[in-house]
Amino acid sequence: MVALTVACTGNKVTRVAANAELKSAETAVNVNVTEDTDRGYIVKVGDMAPNFSMRLTNGETITLSDLRGKVVMLQFTASWCGVCREEMPFIERDIWQKHKANPKFRLYGIDRDEPLETVLTFAKQTGITYPLGLDPKADIFALYAQRNAGITRNVIVDTDGRIVMLTRLYNKEEFAEMCKIIDKLLN
Repeated sequence: MVALTVACTGNKVTRVAANAELKSAETAVNVNVTEDTDRGYIVKVGDMAPNFSMRLTNGETITLSDLRGKVVMLQFTASWCGVCREEMPFIERDIWQKHKANPKFRLYGIDRDEPLETVLTFAKQTGITYPLGLDPKADIFALYAQRNAGITRNVIVDTDGRIVMLTRLYNKEEFAEMCKIIDKLLN
């Protein structure tokens, strides 16, 4: 463990630097943190997105590296996740319906460790139409986050294959920021 200084503004905590001086209305606090400072992620913004191949519910197989040149959103989800069920209609409405016809955009829900029939039922129950892929044993998930970390999570990947945003849980402000980032990357 390492001691870091973090800035606390409202309910948002941002890692600043060890022993950094903070200015303005931010409050300095010292906390002990582990590698889990990024909400269970083992990747960070700026990293190349780990490559994987995944079978979609329609039988097609996609490989992330084959999508270079496109903006890609990966949504880690599962049918048992209440927060996922809350977020998915917003992903459908505010991201998928807006950008699905754009050849420079791809969105894949990645269902964590559930069989095909469960995933198909889940898609029907939530009313989503964006593609869902299968992640048996959560091996794709484990490329991005600690294997025992929770979901829902979104990973936004730019046209060069670099991670530009990581989200955890559903937060309206963070979701709005993610939508703006996707819009900016596509313009």
